[in-house]
This record gives sequence, structure tokens and C-alpha cells, in this order.
Amino acid sequence: MSKRLLLVAATTGYQTREFAEAARRLGLDLVLATDRCRRMEDPWGDGAVAVRFDRPEESLAALDGIEFDAVAAMGDRPAVLAAEIAAVRGIPFHPVAATRACHDKFQARQLFQAAGLPVPAYFRVPLDADPRHAARRAPYPCVLKPMDLSASRGVIRANDEAEFVAAFHRIGRMAHGWLQVESYIPGREFAVEGIVTRGRIEPLAIFDKPDPLEGPFFEETIYVTPSREPAAVQAGLIQTTVKAVWALGLWHGPWHAELRYNQEGAWVLEVAARPIGGLCARALRFQGGMPLEELILRHAIGEDVSGARLERPAAGVMMIPIPRAGIYQSVEGVEEAKAVAGIEDIVMTAERGHRLVPLPEGASYLGFIFARGAEPAAVEAALREAHGKLRFQVNAALEML
Repeated sequence: MSKRLLLVAATTGYQTREFAEAARRLGLDLVLATDRCRRMEDPWGDGAVAVRFDRPEESLAALDGIEFDAVAAMGDRPAVLAAEIAAVRGIPFHPVAATRACHDKFQARQLFQAAGLPVPAYFRVPLDADPRHAARRAPYPCVLKPMDLSASRGVIRANDEAEFVAAFHRIGRMAHGWLQVESYIPGREFAVEGIVTRGRIEPLAIFDKPDPLEGPFFEETIYVTPSREPAAVQAGLIQTTVKAVWALGLWHGPWHAELRYNQEGAWVLEVAARPIGGLCARALRFQGGMPLEELILRHAIGEDVSGARLERPAAGVMMIPIPRAGIYQSVEGVEEAKAVAGIEDIVMTAERGHRLVPLPEGASYLGFIFARGAEPAAVEAALREAHGKLRFQVNAALEML
């Protein structure tokens, strides 16, 4: 009898199809639990159980009578609910407290600090407070981070009190609750992907982010693996990440970490109790051609994945940034871009008529470019060349329609 796995995901998640395909290859019976509208009868045609990420008891009730052997999650809020479900069902996963700490920027900083990890100066302030008072407390330069938003949405750098107040008001128009203020950490940025098996932490890949992410907004674009950094830098990134995963209490499942590295060493920006987001996981392919989603599902159903190793030599992804606000019309040059040596695929996720909103208010990309090559530098060059061949038509005149 095939095993049944519950996948907790946001309705709009890019990775849902990737996980569904991985489950099909493994012969798993996949049950989806998503935040779709429960008043509509299966609007997406996926047979998903309707859940609410902010109402665990209600969501647990919705799953009554549905049996499953394993749990996996995509996204920060789905990971918290997956932990609640796993705890009730007695299924190995990350503890609820750990997933909540990952989703709480302030608590995460406290845990990192208690574990002896370097942390920036930080404090939190309610978004209905007087920003002028907070501006006088802030170290400069600093970064303002809304605590109820994820990824880079709403994250703004401020270099002085005037910029702080302006950023505070701007974030207040898109977020609620609390704002975290942190001193700006200079340095090169990286992502580390990994998995933990009943407390045994295993890194899987280090991504270089070759574009400078210095603000005022922090739009990520290119990820390339393996890292081109010296062995000592890579070791520092891994050691710091392992300590952070341990400090948060992550126990069983995937994790995704963001770090910076400067002359003082590695600094953790955040650790999430989930895999890398969007379609970026396509850049990771393990021996035998196994994608990350399949590795995660194999791990969830109890298989030993400790021997998984990345295929070589190099791979990367570009998240295609939004060039300007407006209504997306079309893209030209896709075939030219695909013809660039090293380009594997280009996936446009934006659809005609969609309203494009750049950071810091926006939360999406136009699509993804994927490349493989003999060297990381060649992969990066291919991604940049392919992006340069794409021409986007965005109708700014229709922006407010």
C-alpha cells in the first residue's frame, strides 16, 4: 500500500506542482491542505482540504477522518500549521515552537543571541507608535522589517532619521502589528539549504548571491551554486547556520537560511522551517537527477537521504525582477534568451493583465531563468546575458485600473 502524505501549502505557491509531480514519481498518495476559499467547491480542481493558517484548531478539525503517514510544508505560515498537525498526529516534523520562532523575527534574534551567535543591534516597535521616537533610538544605517510579512517585502534600509520616518510610514501602509529595527549588516549575501533528521543537521548547498544587496530595498535576483568563496568562508557559513538551526530547535524536515559574511564572519539574517521558495529549487539537482522536492518527500516518509549529493558542476537561477509598476502585457526575446549557452529553461509566471508591484510593496517576480554550466561564473554570465535579451512591455498608464 502506498504511503499518504499531507502537503500544507499556500494556494498561490509556485512549488505545489513540483511537489505533486515528485509525489507521483514516488507513488505517494498526496493530500493537499491549502488556504483556498472554503465557500467555493474545489475552485482549483486539486481536491485540497481548506485550512486557515491562523486557526490551527479549525484546520485540525477540517482534517478529521483523513489519514496520512507524513507531513510536509511549503512556506513559513504553512510550516507552522504543519507542525501543529504533526504534533497532534505524532508524525516526525519540526516542533511547533521552532516553526513559530522561525516566523518571529524578534524571537529568532533572541534565540540566536542566547546561543552566542553574532546579532545586530535590534528592537521592535508597534506600527501605530510615533516613528520619530523610534527613529531617535535606531542605529544608523539600519533596516526596518515588518514582522507580519515575509521574504523581502516591506524591508527598507534607512540611513538617517528622515529616511527612517519615511520608511516607517511606507511600511505602515502595507503591514500591521510590529516592526523590527536592526542595524544594517554589511557584506556579501548567501543562502544555505539543508535538512535535519531527528536533530541531525545536514547542509545540502550554499548559494552565492552575486548582486550587491545594499538597499534601500532588497530584491533578490541571482542564486548560484556551488559557492565560489574560499573554503574558510564556506565553513564559516555552514558552522553559523548549524548553530542557528540548533538554536531555533528545528528537528525534522527542511530548512532554508539567509546569511551575510563580512570581516567579522558570518551573520544569520533568518532561518526558515521550509525549503527555498518559488521555483528556485529547480536549480538544485541531486545525484541521479533527483530534485529537492523529491528529496524532501523521501525524507518525510522516512527514507534515508543522508547520502544525497548535488550534481556537479554548477547551476543557478535568476528571479526576474519587476522593471516598473504597471500592467504586464507581454515579453519578447524569450527564444533568444533560451538560445544562450548554458540556459536550461525560462519560466514566465506573470500573466497578461496582471498588475505588477515592485518591492518593497510587491511580493512576486515576473518569472525564473535557469542555467547550468562548467563553472559558477559561467552560470552567472549566462543568466545575465539571457535576462538582457528579454524585453518586457508594462503599461504604466493602466497601473491603477
